[in-house]
Amino acid sequence: MGIFSFLSGKKDEADAPAESPKSTATATATATADDGWGAGSTGFASAPDSGSSFTPPEAWNTEALTAPRPAAADTDAPALGPVDADQTAALQPKIVDVIKTVFDPEIPVDIYELGLIYEIQVDAERQVLVKMTLTSPACPSAQQIPSEVRFKIKALPEVKDAWVEIVWEPPWSKERMSEAAKLTLGFF
Repeated sequence: MGIFSFLSGKKDEADAPAESPKSTATATATATADDGWGAGSTGFASAPDSGSSFTPPEAWNTEALTAPRPAAADTDAPALGPVDADQTAALQPKIVDVIKTVFDPEIPVDIYELGLIYEIQVDAERQVLVKMTLTSPACPSAQQIPSEVRFKIKALPEVKDAWVEIVWEPPWSKERMSEAAKLTLGFF
């Protein structure tokens, strides 16, 4: 076999180093340790391998490597409180101005004039939730547009945090477009 033995996963007896019983037991224990990451784990365990001469310094935070995975729940879900009409009225013009700088890359009209923004909510702590849609569920910019909206709103100094929720009801249609958008696109 020789040089390509690594492809089959088999080692030549002459090439394989002799393993001590201790290193075999340590390797087996490391491979079967339940570190909370499931099958295919990287093998990080909470205690360093006793056969290893490396010990991480105390200043290193290794919790991220050894902690179990977070629950499947969305950790970036909106924590919006009750809608505050005064805050919404005060911030909505600034939010709309920022949203008008976001364009669908395939259409030369901003997403606000296209009628993609359904609702803007602001709570007492100046956290913002924007409910919007896309022109199509198969929109190639389905990741980029909502992210751009969120981060541009979060950049406003008056806004504490922002989230964008994609909704499909009511479905978007050309009737939702502003007169300016229809004129720009020649829909008259």
